[in-house]
Amino acid sequence: MRYWWKALAVLLLFYTLIGGFLIEVPRQVILYESIRNLYFHVPMWFSMIFLFLLSTIYSIKNLSSGSLEDDRKAIELVNVGIIFGVLGTITGSIWAKFTWGAWWTNDVKLNGSAITMLIYLAYLVLRGSLDDEQKRARISAVYNIFAFVLLIVFIGILPRMTDSLHPGNGGNPGFNNYDLDNNMKLVFYPAVVAWILLALWMANLRLRISRLKENLSS
Repeated sequence: MRYWWKALAVLLLFYTLIGGFLIEVPRQVILYESIRNLYFHVPMWFSMIFLFLLSTIYSIKNLSSGSLEDDRKAIELVNVGIIFGVLGTITGSIWAKFTWGAWWTNDVKLNGSAITMLIYLAYLVLRGSLDDEQKRARISAVYNIFAFVLLIVFIGILPRMTDSLHPGNGGNPGFNNYDLDNNMKLVFYPAVVAWILLALWMANLRLRISRLKENLSS
């Protein structure tokens, strides 16, 4: 029963893949069948944000406790979060090609997403440049907290303050308002849970590997 959430992740992922491609979707102008990407692109970004949030919480805990275990959890959550950020960017770029006619546009949310990914990649570079464990943990924790604040600004606040092609931003209606019908909800919400559980599973595996490496080297 310890691993029930892993079994749930597998079942929901299979459900997402099957339902995502087979269940009927609204045929909206421009979107058409590409709207099925909603089951992949959006949950991947949700997973990324969720992991970065958890990582920030562990960074805050590290600053208060000095625990290297909290620092280890923070970095592994960021590592997996970056993977999901890249996947979200790729699926978003494919969607943009089919709906907007270009792989990338000068859209505030797209540019903000790219900047956010660069900020977190710089976090990895920063960690690699510091040798002392305690110093690396403290400096990385401070950087990680500011990185999450910038994430909120770049992909949450700024797109809502200016024109953006993304649904729910810049005056555009969100999916709930015009095409996320009951059929899509049957797949979308389980898909969000599925991708988040998969992301947590991957982070858990990376954390276990990191602990094993430390034990072997000591």
